[in-house]
Amino acid sequence: MKLQYTELPNGIKRPVIRIALSHHGKMVPYFALVDSGADINLFHAELAPLLGLDLEAGEKHQVGGVVDGERRPYYVHTITLHVAGRKHENVRVGFMPSLSKTGHGLLGQYGFFDLYTVAFDLPKGEIELNAFPN
Repeated sequence: MKLQYTELPNGIKRPVIRIALSHHGKMVPYFALVDSGADINLFHAELAPLLGLDLEAGEKHQVGGVVDGERRPYYVHTITLHVAGRKHENVRVGFMPSLSKTGHGLLGQYGFFDLYTVAFDLPKGEIELNAFPN
């Protein structure tokens, strides 16, 4: 499937796609940057209670910042990830209190790139996703 890049308010186009997260009947639509440099999918902590999750009851991990190197916590929970009409159950994702409130999360190596082959076409402003067979 081919999806269009999103044009941000500053005029830059990025591979930010529409997704949804769900857990026990609660669903939250969201946007996420397809980020091959991210190890795991990360979303802002404010989404956890919207899904009925107790943030700090998740498995606690630390991540180092790219700019300042400071280690910050995130909490891993298992949810269902929805991408372009496909549903992926039992995906481990991180919810991070200090994630920038830019309006989108990150789709990383585990929980996204292990579900899809990804091809970026910046000149066309397209990202092509091909799901691996279940």
